[in-house]
Amino acid sequence: MSLKQRLAAGERIVGTFVKTPSAIVFEVLGLSGLDCLCLDAEHAPFDRIAIDGCALAARAAGMPLLVRVPATTPEHILNALDCGATGVVAPHIRSAEEARAFAKACQYGHGGRGYAGSSRAAAYTARTMAQHLEASAATTIAIAQIEDPDAIEAIDAIAAVEGIDALFVGRVDLTVAYGAASQDDPRVVAAVERVCEAGRRHGRPVGMFLARIDDVPHWAERGASLFLLGSDHGFLLAGAADLVARAR
Repeated sequence: MSLKQRLAAGERIVGTFVKTPSAIVFEVLGLSGLDCLCLDAEHAPFDRIAIDGCALAARAAGMPLLVRVPATTPEHILNALDCGATGVVAPHIRSAEEARAFAKACQYGHGGRGYAGSSRAAAYTARTMAQHLEASAATTIAIAQIEDPDAIEAIDAIAAVEGIDALFVGRVDLTVAYGAASQDDPRVVAAVERVCEAGRRHGRPVGMFLARIDDVPHWAERGASLFLLGSDHGFLLAGAADLVARAR
């Protein structure tokens, strides 16, 4: 099954963020047992050329690739998908109107994603237009990141938007936005629970980043199924710390 189908079926999806603009990092992680990678172009220095090379490496490894774009604008969404990304994570979706615009920009059609048959996604003209349109509609994933109090207040309207494949909780941003000192602040926990509840009501998968891996079962019980955990930076630091501790 495609990642889109697995997500819709409620399978547990485990991926990680990648913050190093190196195709080699994506190639190496493509050998892992992860279900997907999320290229973080919002908070890491990925330009268009870096996204292109990293998408090539992920596709060569058969690893589904999500791109968290720096801004939810048509040009950033188009670039990620044309380069061959499986889907897009859109930061700071605050309303149903923003969610609809985002979902529309991820798909072809009137007012939607611009068409180019010469892109990697379209197999460099090796696919017919009809083949590419069909494949794109069947596999492209649009994930709305929920990380603002405004979004929590509008969560039912956002979750009801057709074309949104999943909601993704940005818990750290919610913590900052609520002026909380901890991600375990009751206001933050309640906000995450509201997203999970809205996802269940509207049949939208829910995902999240968790700082503690042991929290996965807790949120899985509440309906979350997409977990983007850790990052390549974290793997490097943890591996180095473990090496030093064991060697000394």
